[in-house]
Amino acid sequence: MLILMCVPAIAFFLVFNYAPLPGIWIAFTDFNYRDGIFGSPFVGFKNFEFLVKSGMLWDLTRNTILYNVAFIVLGNVLQIAIAIMFNEVRLKFFKKITQGVMFLPYFISVVLIGVIAFNLLNYDSGALNTLIKQTGGDPIKIYSMAGLWPLIIIIVHLWQSTGYGSIVYFAAIMGIDKGLFEAAEIDGASAWQRIRYVILPSLKPTFIILFLFSLGGIMSGNFGLFWNLVGNNAALFSTTDIIETSVYRMVMSQNNFTTSTAVGLYQSLFGFAIVMTANWLVRRMNKDYALF
Repeated sequence: MLILMCVPAIAFFLVFNYAPLPGIWIAFTDFNYRDGIFGSPFVGFKNFEFLVKSGMLWDLTRNTILYNVAFIVLGNVLQIAIAIMFNEVRLKFFKKITQGVMFLPYFISVVLIGVIAFNLLNYDSGALNTLIKQTGGDPIKIYSMAGLWPLIIIIVHLWQSTGYGSIVYFAAIMGIDKGLFEAAEIDGASAWQRIRYVILPSLKPTFIILFLFSLGGIMSGNFGLFWNLVGNNAALFSTTDIIETSVYRMVMSQNNFTTSTAVGLYQSLFGFAIVMTANWLVRRMNKDYALF
């Protein structure tokens, strides 16, 4: 019965993750529709060579990794902090209200978030520039300021995901042995001391596991968020272009299947190497915390 329950998940991965694997061959060919995937001329690593020489691969890798590092580090810190604050709230009614408010952004569509951001930040009629003009200032061309957008994207991502992500940490706190809190209270520990010496050490295994899971997607960006916030704005590509958005443009605008497949293969292999390395390091420190 348990195996039967797993059949839908197994079928999903077979169809969407394993069946398309032969398409990787496109990355090593000069693909054309007439000859098909396996009939197109073989060009070896020329597609990868073009990416390296053009500098595109480095820029995309840098942006994707830096954004994900910021998401992982700041996200986990905020999630732990919010989970601890939820645990310290004693009024059940207030706790439920605040949890609902914190979880709500996660269920807002990224399309709607992009619309909200545009209506706040656009040059002509955005709420921010309207306020600036009414106070006698000069409007700001935010959609031309590439250096400002990493901060905007990180803030929006944290706003949307932190509340929902704190659920796991809050559940881990609920699972801590109550005897530890009682012992700390008998010893006269303050609220901060309980957090520092009881809660935070108990959250360490959960943090490491979630961190390793996050590393698995460190080469994958939140395409929906980036595309709906930035769109096809070339003025912002230097600081906002990630692997997913670049591949999407290559396929949809240029019909460039070879380069986009090469980038996708590089992304998968690099991400796999990062996960294996991180898991090996964790296993060397404490094998109980490793994923496998």
